[in-house]
Amino acid sequence: MDLPLNGWLLVALHVMAQLGFIARALLWPHREPAARLAWITVIMVTSVGGMLAYVLFGEPNIGRRRLARLKEADDKLPPADEVGRTGPLELPERLAVLFRIGTSISGFEPVPGNRAELMADSNSGVDRMVADIDAATDTVHLLFYIWLPDGNGLKVAEALKRAAARGVTCRAMADALGSRMLINSVHWEAMRTAGVDVARALPLGFLPVQPLRGRVDMRNHRKIAVIDNRITYCGSQNCADPEFRIKPKFAPWVDILLRLEGPIVQQQQRVFAADWMAHRREDDISGLLRAPPTPPQASPVTDGFVAQVVASGPTVRYSAMPEMFEGLMYAARRELVVTTPYYVPDEPIQAALCASARRGVATTIVFPRRNDSWIVAAASRSYYEELLDAGVSIHEYVGGLLHAKTLTVDGDVTLIGSANIDRRSFDLNFENNILIADADVTRAVRQRQEVYLRSSRPVNADVVAEWGTRHRIWNNAVAMFGPVL
Repeated sequence: MDLPLNGWLLVALHVMAQLGFIARALLWPHREPAARLAWITVIMVTSVGGMLAYVLFGEPNIGRRRLARLKEADDKLPPADEVGRTGPLELPERLAVLFRIGTSISGFEPVPGNRAELMADSNSGVDRMVADIDAATDTVHLLFYIWLPDGNGLKVAEALKRAAARGVTCRAMADALGSRMLINSVHWEAMRTAGVDVARALPLGFLPVQPLRGRVDMRNHRKIAVIDNRITYCGSQNCADPEFRIKPKFAPWVDILLRLEGPIVQQQQRVFAADWMAHRREDDISGLLRAPPTPPQASPVTDGFVAQVVASGPTVRYSAMPEMFEGLMYAARRELVVTTPYYVPDEPIQAALCASARRGVATTIVFPRRNDSWIVAAASRSYYEELLDAGVSIHEYVGGLLHAKTLTVDGDVTLIGSANIDRRSFDLNFENNILIADADVTRAVRQRQEVYLRSSRPVNADVVAEWGTRHRIWNNAVAMFGPVL
């Protein structure tokens, strides 16, 4: 092929650029070999598009400035291992090892004396949160990945405005991408005008220079409410209607939400405070964490259970949340039940689930039958055959998009929160979960999981075989790029 000199120069520059990006993919630390191979394939096959994709999405880099702000905020707060602690705590070794994993992730120690109430559904959970905001006398702190200007979203916004009007300090943070509809609406400014202090988490800049500030799709996926330093909420519930009108054909979104009291509240408070102070450079919140934990309201039923906040994100070691899931899966001796809307696991997670079933644990996992991400749906189903061969019971929920992220072990341990079992929750998103050791709470969550199972269809080897060769090739081809999803 005859090319002019400038043509050969362009070809040489292009090849050098590809080799540079390939070297970058190979040298980035803490990356699985499968992820390196996936990115090298994308760069080589799609050329300029692959290199552009790597610039935007190739490295879980939050940016030096943001990282410095997060560290500055963390340094101003009391050490995580002191937050909520009321004294020495002895646990059976079976539980102690699980809480040690949690401590290694976000620094929090397990704390006793907590109580929880499982909300009946999304609407009643939001109504209860609004009632707590209306009863607040000191502070209200909210953080949501998705906060929509719909029925439930505006109920909460109006409750914040009422609280601010009576002198309650209200701080509200929403992810700049997930909550952009509310942030760009008149309601966001109306909250500010009413005295609510509002902030955008991980604001988006001018796209061409955004990679210099951090990866564009790294998001704050947390859902946190802390009221009067006494009540907190944790679960999969965003601040939105279950009809989720931005994606109505998948509705209703089926979520789960716990209302908690006790020392665990201060751990949630610290997670919120670190995020808030990193964006607003305000350290007034730190005083709330130095006050004695507010005990839960008296209960004749229980003295409270042991719990621990497990907060992860791109500033924590890359294997943090997978290790929590794997530890729980390997700890199961009789029963393991998991619900997750998005399943794009790394190899150790898939192996842990299979190993659980193979050693005789009744292992069940529930996915939504219709997923709002066709890419994730295809990737998830590529793992079905191996799970079924190992003896895992797979079910697909048909009553909407099952968005609840739950894991129960042997009837007495529960993990609940915002993290999915996918690469995004593992590597890119800021997440918050709570690990609970309590038979009563686990029974309530397990009963809710049973409700999901009754509205699900079992998936067996015959169902997978009926997909056909073309369908299975598609699923497996998409899964090859799981590390870059």
